Amino acid sequence: MTEKKPFEVARETLKQLTARKLVPTPLNYQSIYNEIAGIPQVQPFPVDTLRDIAKALPAKTPGQQRQKGLLESAVDRMNWDGVKTALVGYGGFVPSTAEADAPATAGAPVRDYGAPALTPEFFGQIARLIEYARPAFGEDDERFMVQTDALIKALRQPSVDAVAVKLMLSNYSDRLSFTAEDQAEIKKALLNLLHMVFENISELSLEEQWLKGQVDALMGAAQPPLSLRRLDDVGLRLKDVIFKQKEAKGRMLQAQEEMRQMLATFIERLSELTQTTGSFGGKLEESARAIENAKSLEEIAPVLKEVVSATRAMSERSKASSSELENMRAQARQTEAELAKLHQELDRVSEQARHDPLTGALNRKGLDEAVEKELSTMRRKEQPLCVALLDIDNFKKLNDSMGHDTGDQALKHLATVARECMRPQDTLARYGGEEFVILLPDTPLENGIEAMTRLQRELTKRFFLAGTEKILITFSAGVAQVAEGESAPDAMKRADQGMYLAKRSGKNRVVGA
Repeated sequence: MTEKKPFEVARETLKQLTARKLVPTPLNYQSIYNEIAGIPQVQPFPVDTLRDIAKALPAKTPGQQRQKGLLESAVDRMNWDGVKTALVGYGGFVPSTAEADAPATAGAPVRDYGAPALTPEFFGQIARLIEYARPAFGEDDERFMVQTDALIKALRQPSVDAVAVKLMLSNYSDRLSFTAEDQAEIKKALLNLLHMVFENISELSLEEQWLKGQVDALMGAAQPPLSLRRLDDVGLRLKDVIFKQKEAKGRMLQAQEEMRQMLATFIERLSELTQTTGSFGGKLEESARAIENAKSLEEIAPVLKEVVSATRAMSERSKASSSELENMRAQARQTEAELAKLHQELDRVSEQARHDPLTGALNRKGLDEAVEKELSTMRRKEQPLCVALLDIDNFKKLNDSMGHDTGDQALKHLATVARECMRPQDTLARYGGEEFVILLPDTPLENGIEAMTRLQRELTKRFFLAGTEKILITFSAGVAQVAEGESAPDAMKRADQGMYLAKRSGKNRVVGA
């Protein structure tokens, strides 16, 4: 028999509807069409009827509520298998007749028919969650600590009374909210105290620029949100400054001692000179009286000889004192110059210890230390570590056309946007010139590439302003995931190769290496 074509089946269906005097509804048309075409008759999905059934089902327990939700979802999707599964599952949460008719006993725990979802593992997870969060709330509130221990113990019982634990959790959450608010206020108060101390130190040391650099760094680190990365970064930054402080303090004490000795010598010489001058004056007065009493030239001659001798001695003493004082003055000038040099060195170290003074990112020395730390963490925790090397596109052209000041501002712009896009645990460093390195801990290669691509997109949204002119800053980047046993220079070299390929591919690209 030749199979009829669809339009022939449709035409025959319309004829049969007329011959059988049936109302031309979609249901009647579908039934006759399937009959003529030889298609098995499938009853239409009773959406409205099943929805009415779902609404009528009780939902007194968590299990019943869940299965009722699954049933409603299956009805909406007109999925018979889903309806069947939901109804069968719902039956597992219906209490038996004996249980339903049994009177409630005073003090007896109420059975939770949603228990299949409340497994011992689930309660154990809640207990672990509380234990992990516990250090954040301190140990000052003894009552809160006792309540925490009791809740953890109840959650880890082999057969957990869900109703009792629910009540304990409700009471604990209320207490927890008060404790969390207290800890937040304590943290805020401590930060305020730190800021007061830093500001007071700054006010008391207006002329010590090296100390002001430290205070500024600490003020920045104490700004919320706090992170261990930021605090560790400031610690590294101040390490060299503290060393220089000790060195400068010793040199200053030595200089003070030298100045004290010179001043003592000066006073001693001045006293001797005063005594010599007084003695010389007395000698002159004595000689004057002798001349007045002399009756002949023979008596005057010895007196004049003594005056000349005393005058010559006075002159020699004055010359010696003058020479010694001049030497002390030269030594004082030298000491003053050394102290000024020490202050300049402290200023330089305070700003450049491990950071690039232009962008505020780590410099090469700071990067080396950060890399060693991240490599150690990677090997200890067996977590991935990515190294990204960024190079600003057409930077030389920007410098030549707009000037070096504009180039410097472009570097600062990139560093600012990068820091805002980075996670707290990431590290930004200026590798040299227009190149930057970003360390991405706990990050596989594909996520590292995505992070650099996000940074590129963010830069396209935020134009760099050179005066009134908008300039789009882009970069090319290579990303390398540090392999097991690979050294930092080797990983950096692979990232550099990726960056070179990105440049060759048209710039403003990210290439994994």
